Amino acid sequence: MKIAIVYDRFEGTEEYPGANLEDAAPKRKRRKKTVTDRDAIAAALRELGHEPFEIAVDGRVQTLSKIARSDADFLFNLTESYAGDDTKEAHFAAFLELVGKHYTGAGPEASYLAMDKSVAKKIIRFHDLHTPYSALINKGRAEHAQDIHFPLIVKPAAEDASKGIDVNSVVTSLKDLMERIDYIDAEFNSPALIEEYIEGREIYAAVLGNDRPVVLPLIELDLSKLPEGVPHIAGYEVKFDTTHEAYKRTKSAPARDIDDQLRERIEQTALTACRALKMRDYARADLRVTPEGRVYVIEVNPNPWLHPDSEFAMAGKESGRSYTELIGTILESAVARYR
Repeated sequence: MKIAIVYDRFEGTEEYPGANLEDAAPKRKRRKKTVTDRDAIAAALRELGHEPFEIAVDGRVQTLSKIARSDADFLFNLTESYAGDDTKEAHFAAFLELVGKHYTGAGPEASYLAMDKSVAKKIIRFHDLHTPYSALINKGRAEHAQDIHFPLIVKPAAEDASKGIDVNSVVTSLKDLMERIDYIDAEFNSPALIEEYIEGREIYAAVLGNDRPVVLPLIELDLSKLPEGVPHIAGYEVKFDTTHEAYKRTKSAPARDIDDQLRERIEQTALTACRALKMRDYARADLRVTPEGRVYVIEVNPNPWLHPDSEFAMAGKESGRSYTELIGTILESAVARYR
């Protein structure tokens, strides 16, 4: 097949100097690489016998027209924003639906639900899964509130890639809480989502497939060696700030010391959450597992980062799949949906 790899590009990413690197940061922790995720995907697709080529989604109407007129048989969708706006990820998927393009990954519904964390949490709780109690504050008014207790973590309600989440996001007093809400409003013009902070292991569950989805071997981001005073969260410093001690002291690896009963509970939680939020083809559930074994859904990520060094690829390798096989399975799952 002739496959277009579509990805978001706007002025100022690492590739296109001039923009804020935080705004351009990918979803997952990454170290500087000369090979991009789309390079690796293109190589895998060629190995599978396909003809890949790239289309950069740069926010111009002309580019949308180019995509609509493209003679590609299928699109491998890597976009996470549109014109630098993460909240428009769902809009781009909806555009592909409108012009009748077949593509990998999440549809507009899943992209919207993943971005609107408050709505996603209500759906997750409806399915009898645990997620931290929360409140949504918009312009000083509580749009939604549960009984919550300190310590709390404060984050933008509709952002991605750990934007607005850093060492100051965990608060233990009313004063710090109000200051953080004000920061979120001023910096992101976004409602603030306030959640109870859950102490526990940071577990990533990669889900692959549609009709009979499978959970790949679990991956853990080890936060135990963070410097004193740094909260155990996967914030900006941990994921992207290569100069910060928190970045240097954390790493992802296959999760160990999880008994069969707990592993099954984690896997069922991930599968239920992905179905509830309408994920397709591949997704990753970010979970917290307490010392008592309670599993909390923090968020579900559609179209997670697919670089060979990513947590998703790490899970694929741990399952015995080569990187090429992993990409092939994602493509096959997507193609089968349209049959």
